[in-house]
Amino acid sequence: MRAIDAWAAEPIEVLVARAGAAVARAAIRMMGGTYGRTVNVIVGTGNNGADGREAARLLERRGVRVRLLPVDACPPVLPAADLVVDAAFGTGFRGTWHAPDPGATPVLAVDIPSGVDGLTGAAGDGVLPADRTVTFAALKPGLLFPPGSALAGELELVDIGLDVGRELGESSAHLVQRGDVSAWWPHRDPSAHKWDAAVRVIAGSRTMTGAAALTVAGALRTGAGMVHVSTPGVDAPAALPVEAVQRPLPPSGWSESALRTLDRFHAVVLGPGLGRNDDTAASARYMAVHTPLPMVVDGDALFALAWHAQGAAELLHQRRGATVLTPHDGEFQLLTGGRPGPDRIAAARRLARDMRCTVLMKGPATVVAEPDGEVLVVTAGDERLATAGTGDVLAGIVGALLARGLAPLQAAAAGAWVHGQAGRLAPAAGLVASDLPPLVAAVVAGL
Repeated sequence: MRAIDAWAAEPIEVLVARAGAAVARAAIRMMGGTYGRTVNVIVGTGNNGADGREAARLLERRGVRVRLLPVDACPPVLPAADLVVDAAFGTGFRGTWHAPDPGATPVLAVDIPSGVDGLTGAAGDGVLPADRTVTFAALKPGLLFPPGSALAGELELVDIGLDVGRELGESSAHLVQRGDVSAWWPHRDPSAHKWDAAVRVIAGSRTMTGAAALTVAGALRTGAGMVHVSTPGVDAPAALPVEAVQRPLPPSGWSESALRTLDRFHAVVLGPGLGRNDDTAASARYMAVHTPLPMVVDGDALFALAWHAQGAAELLHQRRGATVLTPHDGEFQLLTGGRPGPDRIAAARRLARDMRCTVLMKGPATVVAEPDGEVLVVTAGDERLATAGTGDVLAGIVGALLARGLAPLQAAAAGAWVHGQAGRLAPAAGLVASDLPPLVAAVVAGL
């Protein structure tokens, strides 16, 4: 945004006028009108404060009583009002800020809640939570990643005439929305048959047979016409969907046998609940490197790649097919030696570049990154998905979308979006992973 501001053809006064007008309109909507209303406007010295002053001027013209409160002279407790406009600090703020107490008054933030890091969403304890945030030109990452996402309230994106990305090259990070997923979603041809989108799953172990069942269910509910599943060393895993075809594999040295079964399949899902003993890890590594099909590498297969002298990157560079890695923060650390850090977009981009794979980095906001730096952010899910096994369902969803012909970036992002939306259809409490597959089918039907 700093670069875009610097390239702007319009004078700063014009941009401030447009931003202030947008804030004033949002304030009037939040108050339900102007007659008899009072607004406290907290203003800083930068552009954010200028936007707030312009909004205050326009509100006064409409008959609103406005109190302008400079940030360095703000009382610790704000006087009674119908609305507080937070225009103290913008996306460039560094340090900490302890906001005054607004009482029960609703808060409208200008561009970003003051004190939230625009790049990462990090925030100190003194940030004023907003009921609504009016942000300009483009969403800021800090509005999508916690705790900033929780502090921003409802988001309103306003075009103020800035030419986002045209002179600088198109933006390479985007938020995934329903319309995107609908546009990407593959349509089944009237002449389709079950082998048109076939998924091969290698997952589960003697103590985690449920991982295979959840992965298979996720793939089937997303439109896989055929799923064959193997749990090495287990001839008949319990609780598999009745539609799945079981393909026994030996408990060790199974990779060559598994590779010989791929001739009619379109994608492979490797790793959920597979186990971490040495034989399993060696077979998983060999399978990951030599599978010629698009592949989702999840769970214990990520562990297998990480715990090898050659390193995951060197192994994956040998692959011919498209690859989607699905690490959570702990698996990211196994692969890289460190946690993602506060800038999750940058972390996912680094991993995708180093591994030459598509990376689906799971979290409250999921980041999908390509080796060329293209990023899609998915905010569809919530805390209900923080339960064992939901990641196995996601792996199956993405595997099915790869089998149905989506490119890895779209398959991963669409899969994460559908997975998140399915979680939102669940009750507020008590979601378990096996609840998800039928809800996935409902979300897909809604597309």
